[in-house]
Amino acid sequence: MSVRETIKKQIIGALKGANFPIATPEALLAAFPQGADTTCKAGDLEVTAGEAGKLLTAGDFPFNSAEEVAETIVNRAGLK
Repeated sequence: MSVRETIKKQIIGALKGANFPIATPEALLAAFPQGADTTCKAGDLEVTAGEAGKLLTAGDFPFNSAEEVAETIVNRAGLK
């Protein structure tokens, strides 16, 4: 499985219990199990929700699903 797919699956898994739509960056961070410290790992890559959140803009919100959040983050990060 690629780094992109691994990180994407971990983000989706971490947001499994979240209530969508999520309208703000603060609400998105609060939806992760350990907030901004929630960590996704793939190979040598390790990224926290707080770091990943810096890739998002106000125009990205609201998010309607965990899949949408994950796809936006991996695309912005340029993961392959």
